[in-house]
Amino acid sequence: MTRLPQERALRTREILLRAGAEAFDEYGYAGASIARILERAGVTAGAMYFHFKSKEGLALAVMEAQPQQIQPKLASDGLQRLVDITLVWACELQVNPLLRAGVRLSVEQGSFGVQDPSSYLGWREIMVQCLEDAEKQGELTGDTRSEDIAEFLVGACTGIQLYSQLVSNRRDLPERTVRMWRMLLPGFAPPEVIARIDLDPRRGETA
Repeated sequence: MTRLPQERALRTREILLRAGAEAFDEYGYAGASIARILERAGVTAGAMYFHFKSKEGLALAVMEAQPQQIQPKLASDGLQRLVDITLVWACELQVNPLLRAGVRLSVEQGSFGVQDPSSYLGWREIMVQCLEDAEKQGELTGDTRSEDIAEFLVGACTGIQLYSQLVSNRRDLPERTVRMWRMLLPGFAPPEVIARIDLDPRRGETA
């Protein structure tokens, strides 16, 4: 008998997460009022506060949901998986409001009194795991540290998406991501490994 209420609660939480993301993506944190989010979600304030203590709590949940928008779409491993994470991310940022809102809130969080690096640290750990797998498969040169590469990639991806948003509303983000990899891969992968990495930006739609 408890399954149905639990399923309804999970659905309500997902609806609120999506509605909040759409509002944050469109209006930013300040402009996304609780009333606007509730109207979009079609739920009561009580339902929202059952799942999230505040608008800030909802914003933090949106930021933390970013990897869930990427990882289920991946089937590769090692260095190709690392590349695919960024290609899927580049394509999803064009169409996925939950991912867009998470990125926007992560960048703008100081404006609403939050300093939470969790989303960046989460991406770093996911990338470190890919790089450690790549190292076990002999895909990295011997003088590289997975943590250093991962931290640089998180910063590089943050920068290129901001630049792409300003100059093309992210329409060219997949191509910019490929150019990033063409410059970075020779720094930590041997030529024979680079030769077999698929850098087709369309992988972001199918990886």
